[in-house]
Amino acid sequence: MSFGKFFLPGPTEVKPEILATMTRPMISHRGSEIEAIMTRIDAGLQKVFRTTQPVFTVTSSATGLMEGGVRNTVQKRLLCLINGAFSKRFHKAAVNSGIPCDKLEIEFGAAHTPEMLADALKKNEYDVVSVVHSETSTGVLNPIKELTKVAHDTGDIAMVIDTVSSMAAAPIECGAWELDYVLTGSQKAFALPPGLAFCTANERIMQRAQASKMRGIYFDLVEIHSSWQKHQSPNTPGVSLLYALDAQLEHMMSEGIEARWARHAAMAKRTWGWVEEERAAGRDIRVLAPDGYRSPAVTCISAPAGRTGSQIVSAMKAKGFVITPGYGDMKDAMIRIGHMGEHTVDELDVLLDALDGVLAS
Repeated sequence: MSFGKFFLPGPTEVKPEILATMTRPMISHRGSEIEAIMTRIDAGLQKVFRTTQPVFTVTSSATGLMEGGVRNTVQKRLLCLINGAFSKRFHKAAVNSGIPCDKLEIEFGAAHTPEMLADALKKNEYDVVSVVHSETSTGVLNPIKELTKVAHDTGDIAMVIDTVSSMAAAPIECGAWELDYVLTGSQKAFALPPGLAFCTANERIMQRAQASKMRGIYFDLVEIHSSWQKHQSPNTPGVSLLYALDAQLEHMMSEGIEARWARHAAMAKRTWGWVEEERAAGRDIRVLAPDGYRSPAVTCISAPAGRTGSQIVSAMKAKGFVITPGYGDMKDAMIRIGHMGEHTVDELDVLLDALDGVLAS
């Protein structure tokens, strides 16, 4: 399949030249060569996360850093903001770890507002709030800047934020917005293979990690920070993936993070505009996420009457394109288009033209 035909909302398409970097020979994960690579990676990730705080790299899926986020930070009680399938994982991680927690669960496809959070924080003594910025199962973008302000204004409450499908796609200012703990993965807007996860933790989080008796081994932020200071990993990292990350960060810096945000915004707006064009032509479809709360990385579109998401995906596959149906219980109610990573509006237009043909058939 030629590049520009694979539009899953993760893993996303990876440029062949980035994949090629992974064929380099192995090196010691404790030697000077890996330290030089990690020095470049550390600096590049700080620019992507827009922070002067350390940004840690671990070899795992982002789910590992979700679990690590709650295990390192919760001292009293966790409030989980749930509006989709992936935000549920924070709650499951807390329950399985024996951490006291509650849900603030709303309709899938809706966004959490600052008012909702302010009201919920009055009902119990919470010290951590978890939230997914871009809910990949629904295409909703939660207002993390405003939610964080509400949490901080209420008391000593830390925000643990999943930005798996928004980091490097949507504006995120970890430093300026005083975001506490922010995690993401390699396989979405970073346009890398799955297998790496990244997080930044501010001083509030690191103090809690120091005091935590539940932080475990693999996602122990204290140990990870100690190794970060030496430009190493506390555990054997995926060296081949680090080669790819090093090369991709160089490419991302050459594009510029603001330009990358703008390209993703343009793809998202093109997709939303296309849906309106289809509706004007009589197609019974809509964008699931409400206007003003839409992810620039993934759009969820309802399936028209008489069609299922799976049927539409199969028809697109026959045309050489890869998209995906809805997630979980919403599988057949919609399709999801991942317009992220290295894709362009021109490539997206080719996909949308093919999708128009499928919906018209």
